[in-house]
Amino acid sequence: MSVELLAKCFASTRGVLANVTPEQLQGTETPCASWSVQELVDHIVNGTTWFAAIAESGTPPGEDVFPPFTADNVVEVFDAGSARAVKAFAADGALERIMHLPFGDLPGAAFVYIACGDTFTHGWDLAKATGQPTDLEPELAGALLARIMPLLPDSMRGPEGQAPFGPRVEVADSAPTADRLAAFQGRHP
Repeated sequence: MSVELLAKCFASTRGVLANVTPEQLQGTETPCASWSVQELVDHIVNGTTWFAAIAESGTPPGEDVFPPFTADNVVEVFDAGSARAVKAFAADGALERIMHLPFGDLPGAAFVYIACGDTFTHGWDLAKATGQPTDLEPELAGALLARIMPLLPDSMRGPEGQAPFGPRVEVADSAPTADRLAAFQGRHP
C-alpha cells in the first residue's frame, strides 16, 4: 500500500509541476518563506532522486547524483526520478531495510511515508505559490493526514529554518483536506 501511495503523491505533484510557467520560477514567494518557486521546484525534482538513492542503497547520495534540468525538461526529469523511487521502494526487501538518514535510522516502511508527505505537501506549496487549486486529491490528503497526525511530535515544530515543521495552523474542519494537511504541517492555507 505504501508504494502505491507514493506513486499517487508523485502523480499529484506532477500535475501541479506541469502547470508552473517559466515566469513563475523567478522571484515568486512560496508558503516556505525561505524558498522561491525555483528553489521549491529544485527541491521537489531533486527529492525524487534523493528518495530513490536512499531506497536503493540505504544511505543518502552525494550532491553529484542530481540530474540537471531546465524549465523545458523539468517534468521529464521529475518523471524519471519518480519512477526510479517507486521502483526502489517496491524492490524486494526495501521496506524492511534500515535507511540511514541525516536525522536518524528508519526502516524503509517508515521512510516511504516521509517521501509521500514531503512530495505531496511541497506539491501543495507549489500550487499555492503559483495560483493553482490547492484542493489536491482529497482521499490521498486524508490518508496522509491520518498517517502523519499521530507521528509528528511538537519537538519537530518551530520557526522556519530551525525546525522541519512550523507550528500547527488552525483551520476549519470544513476546509479542503489538502489545506488541513498543509495547516497541520505549519502552512497557512
